[in-house]
Amino acid sequence: MRMRRSVLVLLLFLLFIVQGTLLPWLLPDVWQMRIIPNLVFIVILFVTIYHHRHTALILGLSFGILHDVVFYGRILGAHSFAMGLSAYLIGLIFQIPRAPLPLMMSVVLLGSLLEDSILFSIYSVFNLNREPYNWALLNYMLPTMLFHFAVGLLLYIPVRRQLELIKKETRDEETA
Repeated sequence: MRMRRSVLVLLLFLLFIVQGTLLPWLLPDVWQMRIIPNLVFIVILFVTIYHHRHTALILGLSFGILHDVVFYGRILGAHSFAMGLSAYLIGLIFQIPRAPLPLMMSVVLLGSLLEDSILFSIYSVFNLNREPYNWALLNYMLPTMLFHFAVGLLLYIPVRRQLELIKKETRDEETA
């Protein structure tokens, strides 16, 4: 049982490393400032739908602070707060145990928009943003949402299967 949970955390850590090392090389230079890939957050959205929103909250807070420390040093805790809060809110809105593909892709789009909007708000409060929201929406939020949508399509079947196995094992453990 604990093995599957460890595999999930290792998968998230591997995705964290991939998004920081390989994706900057794979994305064309023109897209570097328009797309802000967050592969870890996509999987956390899957966790909030197919497992539990409290688990997604903890993972969002943990990997968000890791994002803050490694990638973004302007405000510590901004990504942690944004990832944790948006994953939890998405889990409150969509409480469907077996979400079909169209619903899950809607969750990825909405979650990506929510996280980026929360980050934009935090940076605006501390005067780290000089652009208006509509500029940010068109120039980096929408392209990032489309990128997250494509990655969510690629990850849908393998991640969903693993999370359903974790949920089944958790239920079996609780009844034993």
